[in-house]
Amino acid sequence: MPIRLHPDGLIFRLAREQDLPDLVAMFAADAVGGHGDTTGPEAFESYRSAFHAICANPATRLYVAEFQEQVVGTFELIFAHSLPGRGALRAILEGVQVVPDLRSKGLGARMVAYAMEEARAAGAATLALTSNKRREAAHRFYEKLGFTPSHLGFKIEL
Repeated sequence: MPIRLHPDGLIFRLAREQDLPDLVAMFAADAVGGHGDTTGPEAFESYRSAFHAICANPATRLYVAEFQEQVVGTFELIFAHSLPGRGALRAILEGVQVVPDLRSKGLGARMVAYAMEEARAAGAATLALTSNKRREAAHRFYEKLGFTPSHLGFKIEL
């Protein structure tokens, strides 16, 4: 996977272990997500373990957006084949985050566009995502990018 450099200096690349503090800080700052993320040192080994599992899985790619040598955004792509749809490869977009200072400046749209390019290049027929019901602005954002709210999602804590 090549690193792509945009004219304004924005780079999309696969995440590296040294990016973990920045990634964790973005997720910990997300009050709406409710995932219980924290920058506390007691949790770092859990994040490191998850990072290694993600990197070891050939069906999962964790990306960062970097600007002026600073991590400013992240997203994850997960690929899976499904029997419905004639065995099509599907891509799932997860964990889209932008640092608070750069929200509403077009970075999220560029990250999603890059995710779409990567999913197409991998042969995916669709790109799906889920979004917390409380994220009404995010829903408008995704719809503006061409996503349709076609399904109702459910989850259960295990």
